[in-house]
Amino acid sequence: MPAGHGDGSGLPVCLILHGGSKRPADFEGLGLGRFLTDAVSRGAAPFVLAGATGDRLAWQPGERDDPQRMLHEELPAWCAARGYDTGRLAAWGWSMGGYGSLLLAEAFPRFVRAVAAFSPAVVPGDLVFRDAERLTGTPVGLWCGKGDPLFANVRALRRELPVAPVAGAFGPGEHNFAYWSTVIPAAFAFVAGQLSSPLPSPLPSRLPSLLPSPFLSPFLSPA
Repeated sequence: MPAGHGDGSGLPVCLILHGGSKRPADFEGLGLGRFLTDAVSRGAAPFVLAGATGDRLAWQPGERDDPQRMLHEELPAWCAARGYDTGRLAAWGWSMGGYGSLLLAEAFPRFVRAVAAFSPAVVPGDLVFRDAERLTGTPVGLWCGKGDPLFANVRALRRELPVAPVAGAFGPGEHNFAYWSTVIPAAFAFVAGQLSSPLPSPLPSRLPSLLPSPFLSPFLSPA
């Protein structure tokens, strides 16, 4: 949670879906807490970051584990037990986690108020593409570097979304945290705005594009 907000009781939650090479133990080293505290100090509404270990199953059901069910049931219950407001959830992920965050919102429409996806590991014809229409009503932020090997796929996904992303950008950058760290501030501002706003009315489809058994742990920001 952002520095200065005690134990986070009553704050909404942004679920973190890590990429293939990271785990919750890595979040502190990535400076996510400092990014959140900085966003709040600049005027963003406060929220809590909560992460879980999803292994390498791309945040979808597997034969022996189901990280998507964990995100939908276990992690919110864990957060609610600690006093966080799980009636206001968002999802944010990068690479594999970007794919998983979009897939989560499609599997459970309106479960999250918003999705922020960095360089999601999507491929035309996959589940995210197939069910993109199910994102109707869920604001999406979509970021990707133009030097990312996934850029063409992410750009194709943007065209498939039922409504243009309300946040995000395609700019200089590759598939790494050197790029993603430059867009975290914009993503956190987007998430904060969605979590602090009244629930949106249903959005019309196909608006013109406006933009070119798991280990559960909260991610606490350093004071």
